[in-house]
Amino acid sequence: MDLTPNFKLDSFKALVGVSSKNSSAKKGSGSKSQTMRFVSSLAGTLPQKIGRPTVFSTNKLTNILATTVRKYSSDTKPIENALTGKEFRSRRAVFYVPGGEERKIKSSLKLKADCIVYDLEDGVAFNRKGVAREMVFDTLETSELGRFERAVRINSVGSGLELDDLNVVLRSTHLQAIVIPKVQSAKDIQFVSRMIDSVAKETTRANIRLIGSIESALGIMNLKEIATSDGRLDALIFAAEDYCADLGLTRTSSRKEFLYARQAIVTAACAYGLQAIDLVCLDYKNDAILAEECQEGREMGFVGKQAIHPQQVDIIHKTFLPDKKDIDRAVRILNGYKEHSEKGIGVFSLDGKMIDLPMVKWAQRMISRVKAVDMPIPDVETTINSGKA
Repeated sequence: MDLTPNFKLDSFKALVGVSSKNSSAKKGSGSKSQTMRFVSSLAGTLPQKIGRPTVFSTNKLTNILATTVRKYSSDTKPIENALTGKEFRSRRAVFYVPGGEERKIKSSLKLKADCIVYDLEDGVAFNRKGVAREMVFDTLETSELGRFERAVRINSVGSGLELDDLNVVLRSTHLQAIVIPKVQSAKDIQFVSRMIDSVAKETTRANIRLIGSIESALGIMNLKEIATSDGRLDALIFAAEDYCADLGLTRTSSRKEFLYARQAIVTAACAYGLQAIDLVCLDYKNDAILAEECQEGREMGFVGKQAIHPQQVDIIHKTFLPDKKDIDRAVRILNGYKEHSEKGIGVFSLDGKMIDLPMVKWAQRMISRVKAVDMPIPDVETTINSGKA
């Protein structure tokens, strides 16, 4: 295949002025909107009209629930993201592979990381960029598809290299996600989304998700704008080393210098139905430090962590996997909500604790993560009675 970049500067300029309203991945579109509307209604707001409250009667909530609760039964496929309507993709370990190193690329095909990111940015020397693009494209096209998500980290928008990257990798029929580094505004996300519409094959466009890497003070300040920029955006990543460089910080073992940025990313991601992926553990040979970082990230609200060494994957996966206790509780909450909603009761008791709508949303998010990794869960219709009002 001819991999010569065919999307030129004039096209680039045209894209910048094009509206993103016609994106093929518009949030809430199509048959997948039902689940989105269900959970969104629990919060009182439809995501398509953020800030415009929609009040539902108890009967309407009950009817909506009755048509969607079956999605939690154990024989279904991974359910949709509650806020965006898109199928939830697990990204516990987001593993980077240098795009110009054949040995590491071959080794990556044997890994069981949820998401493999073939890197065309920092992991590739400038004089190897062209070779790396071709190697990554060939890997995407010729290797057998595994369970993991296949992603490519392009060079940053405005670097002068991103057009060549996108013209090559977007021709792949197996590409599932693009990691956009150094995101500072909505325009960075929207530009790549428009490139997908212009270059990718029509049959593959809807399958390509975007992951934005937040690496600067400006990126943190523009999180709301970035998080709501485009329907294809699926996750936000925190890049600690670039953040340190931008702010003139020194990374410490306590990681307290990242507290504000990490929590800001988690908050923005959760507010707009995105995943939040935590920083890389640089001490990749120290399992204890990695486990500590993973647990800390999970407690902060991250759903995954970046990895740079195969040894890190198992610990990351185990830490970010919901435990059986949480799974059982989530299913019992959903059972209880269904049962009590049918009686017109919105708040009920489970194990001596009050369960209301925020807890129902927590349970739905938990089940989304479980289903995405094919973990068995109890059937929502047969779990034991969840408690009395």
